[in-house]
Amino acid sequence: MDQINADMKEAESNLAGMEKCCGLCVLPCNKSSQFKEDEGTWKGNDDGKIVNNQPTRVMDDRNGIGPAGGYIAKISKDAREGEMEENMTQVSTMIGNLRNMAIDMGSEIENQNRQLDRINAKGESNENRIGVANQRAGQLLKKA
Repeated sequence: MDQINADMKEAESNLAGMEKCCGLCVLPCNKSSQFKEDEGTWKGNDDGKIVNNQPTRVMDDRNGIGPAGGYIAKISKDAREGEMEENMTQVSTMIGNLRNMAIDMGSEIENQNRQLDRINAKGESNENRIGVANQRAGQLLKKA
């Protein structure tokens, strides 16, 4: 997108040169409006930067240890209840890990959506510029 923007700047300057009378001066009746681009669209941003670190994890205080009394009510206090309690603790840990992964994925998706919005804005800007340049070139060809 940035390369298209640079090429369009060059093409617009070439069109401006071709619109000049004898290539020297612009006739007052042929003055065309320059393309006004949105400042936020082409600002220097981090689209092409290399990332050296991974996104940081968003921690939530609610993801603590399980219930204080345990997951299983101790009735007979035998090995089966201990094993069930241990299994429930492992399941709780795995669910907590999945929850943290979902939070990380959500923040990454938000970042990707922001980047897609910037790409869409650049695409719309390029589309408008190309349309204006095509109109100018068509008018020049009609005159020739």
